Amino acid sequence: MKAIGVIPARYGSTRFPGKPLALINGKPMIEHVYRRVMQSEELEQVVIATDDERIKKAAEKFGAMAVMTRSDHMSGSDRISEVSKIVEGDFFVNIQGDEPLISPLLIDELVREARMTNNDIAITAMTEIVNKEEVDDPNIVKVVTDQLGYALFFSRKGIPYNRTEKDAAYYKHIGLYGFPRAVLHGFVDLPPSQYEKIEMLEQLRLLENGYRIKMIKTDYDAVGVDTPEDIEKVESIIGGKQYV
Repeated sequence: MKAIGVIPARYGSTRFPGKPLALINGKPMIEHVYRRVMQSEELEQVVIATDDERIKKAAEKFGAMAVMTRSDHMSGSDRISEVSKIVEGDFFVNIQGDEPLISPLLIDELVREARMTNNDIAITAMTEIVNKEEVDDPNIVKVVTDQLGYALFFSRKGIPYNRTEKDAAYYKHIGLYGFPRAVLHGFVDLPPSQYEKIEMLEQLRLLENGYRIKMIKTDYDAVGVDTPEDIEKVESIIGGKQYV
């Protein structure tokens, strides 16, 4: 099974135009992401997928493979699917291009899980919510699973509703996806589904169409860059450590 890591890097952003090229400790954010992903032991290749020549040139300058993709994709999954038609592979990991502290160990867990499940299901991750204020935050996506660790539903609401348990656990979704090639192509060919449009969560399209999603439990909690102010937060976490 050949596993490919793909980092979508779109130049246009309503809140933060040119975000992939924003400097963190003097280097573009996309370089930080790429070098963290390159620490993975299970990926055979890492590709940056972009819609902008400036990002492509920056990626090639620090030695990354970058491919140009269409500018009208509605989601990162659509961009990954286009890459999967260019780059040979069996399992494609969609890695958020705005998480410069992404865990290579978690990426490896996804790939190993794919091998154990014969590479026929989508795989993603979740972590227990520690800050209970996040339970009611619609920007934090919650997930509930069955007893075997497969997703039952994702929601921006706090699920499950806690009516009786004093210390019920809640889990948030970590936006790192792994797709077998066939599942990826089937997914993006489907029209947006009912609950996907209500919640604005594309992973619900998979569940509504009978696909299974295996959830990996992790201690990793994503630190994303959504606004220019988040740059300082990431730099303070790095705290002088040589991540790149």
